[in-house]
Amino acid sequence: MADTSDTRTPAQIEADIKRRREVLAETLDEIGVRVHPRTIVGDAKAKVVANVDHTLGRVYVQVNRVVSDVKAQFVDETGSPRLERVVPVAVVAVGLVGLLVLGTRRRKG
Repeated sequence: MADTSDTRTPAQIEADIKRRREVLAETLDEIGVRVHPRTIVGDAKAKVVANVDHTLGRVYVQVNRVVSDVKAQFVDETGSPRLERVVPVAVVAVGLVGLLVLGTRRRKG
């Protein structure tokens, strides 16, 4: 059988009850804040923003790598352009722009 004798005084019991009520009131206030619609929406927005920031950071790193790789194709270690690669790309770019201009003129005329 369990021992049900309590050696606390009534004042101690009242003080314990008062402390427990304060803790419970604090907990209920916290729950009220957590389940408030504004808090829920704010938390959801924060999660979305964190995910978007994380995704954008990963995209930035990937784009930075690609740009560095492309740059390495057209620039040597000293920073000067590699003409053997730059000239053919420039010729192709000028050719494409020329074709686009001719195609646009033919449609208008």
